[in-house]
Amino acid sequence: MPVDAICLQAVAAELRPQLLGLRVDKVQQPARDQVVLLFRGKRLLLNAGAGAPRLQLTEIPRDNPAEPPMFCMLLRKHLSGARLAEISQPPLERLVRLEFDASDELGRAGRRTLVLEAMGRRSNLILLDGEGRIVDSLRRVDADMSAARQVLPGLFYRPPASTGRLPFLEETEAGLAARFAAAPAERTLDAFLLDQYFGLSPLMARELAFRAAGDSDVRVFQLPGPGPLWRALEEFSARVRENRFTPVCLLRDGKPLDFACVPVGQYGGAAEAVAYGSFSALLDAFYAARERQERARQRGADLLRAASTARDRLRRKLALQEKEYAATQDRDRLRIQGDLITANLYRMERGQSRLECENYYEGGAPATVPLDPLLTPQQNAARYYKRYAKAKTAEKHLRQQMDLARRDLEYLESVLAEIAQAETEADYLDVRAELREAGFLKKQGRKEKSRPAAPWEFRTSSGLRVQVGRNNRQNDKLTLKDADRRDLWLHTQKIHGSHVILHCAGQAPSEEDIAQAAMLAAWFSQARESGNVPVDYTEVRNVKKPAGGRPGMVIYTTYRTVNVTPEEAAVKRLRVK
Repeated sequence: MPVDAICLQAVAAELRPQLLGLRVDKVQQPARDQVVLLFRGKRLLLNAGAGAPRLQLTEIPRDNPAEPPMFCMLLRKHLSGARLAEISQPPLERLVRLEFDASDELGRAGRRTLVLEAMGRRSNLILLDGEGRIVDSLRRVDADMSAARQVLPGLFYRPPASTGRLPFLEETEAGLAARFAAAPAERTLDAFLLDQYFGLSPLMARELAFRAAGDSDVRVFQLPGPGPLWRALEEFSARVRENRFTPVCLLRDGKPLDFACVPVGQYGGAAEAVAYGSFSALLDAFYAARERQERARQRGADLLRAASTARDRLRRKLALQEKEYAATQDRDRLRIQGDLITANLYRMERGQSRLECENYYEGGAPATVPLDPLLTPQQNAARYYKRYAKAKTAEKHLRQQMDLARRDLEYLESVLAEIAQAETEADYLDVRAELREAGFLKKQGRKEKSRPAAPWEFRTSSGLRVQVGRNNRQNDKLTLKDADRRDLWLHTQKIHGSHVILHCAGQAPSEEDIAQAAMLAAWFSQARESGNVPVDYTEVRNVKKPAGGRPGMVIYTTYRTVNVTPEEAAVKRLRVK
């Protein structure tokens, strides 16, 4: 769910004691809709994306583009070195104002305001000068887009218009009773609350209905009177006025379902409620998986489509080659037919369509050999011998072509596994470059700029360093160039995945070190969701690159195998931040 006004209020209250008075050290824009302000080691994320608009402190590192966008450069000009003076929010509005004490190019003191409008598809991030004029915004809104309210540089900023509904904090018991009496009897209680009051999210409307009647789907006529609903609304309103919030994340089957600022009981045993120490930690946990999926959809869709199309094309090609190869295995029949024609030339005349004779290869059994009546008997025999020789040659070439097709098919399966594990923009750019070099994507004249992505870094419980390759090219570099010959190399057995290097530093690793490194190899593979995954490990000196092998393809000897079950919590615990 998007952050509602109440959660935004809770986040703002959480941020004030941590950030007020601090200076902006850096301004970053890792994605089109995201801006990160760095305050003395604290990362403040402002997200104006349609699906996840929010404000929070974040611990998740985000890669920045090689060239910062224009809006990022503008914010750096106005906010670098500025001191955060105030964080304010109009009551029950999904809008937060960050007030900064800044100075201009001449050193004159002034005020800058960064406004986050967290309003779904209309979310925006707007920079104002000291007079309230718009300096610029993440999304400009002209008259063609909205006749009621424009967001353009030079205009005075006007907040979004009110919905006209009554803020639920201003409701009285008598007012609720009157609205309840006039409500349609068949209307659900949560829909009634959303119709009448401003500031409630659908989740909280259902929760208030549940607290009033014990059922989130109850209808107005099923409630004996407005009393239970008033008590639920009054208790929730008191929490909001006093900022008594509890960050709660709801999980279903271990996956984030929703979150709220108060305990939620409407799901019963169908969802697990997990309380967090802060809203920022909750939002990091909730949106991390969603952002990975969104990045994969936006940046990896074309890669996924290209790799899948190439893989499917190879599968069809290989099926045809196997069919042709099977046909070549019957070539001895062609040679025998040629021999039978040669042995019976004295009995044949031009114009025959078939030869009836004894097959001396099968003890004189009757045989019929089809002929071309337009050819002489000698030409028919030569034709069969030529087809036999062609099938014999085709067998050799088809075997080679099928080996290449199987190699490329295995390579493309590994690329698809890479795309599924990709997390950052650099990961996708690396995969794109890899597919271009392999000839599965067309090369472009303009080379995309990207910073080389470093391998994932981990530490075992005893402190040994573990590196995990992000893609096939990095796997090659990590295994064949960077790793010491005495380090351990790990990979899932006969399953596509990353190369994992356990740096032993000249020491003998413990069984626990090997088990943890093997668990990482299983996690960063296609067997992530499986249990009891076999992982092979051996010293790097035993790993070789086969001649003509695609990126990431290696052969290894003198290995041992350990079975592990990958766990996300263990991966996070071992990861180096």
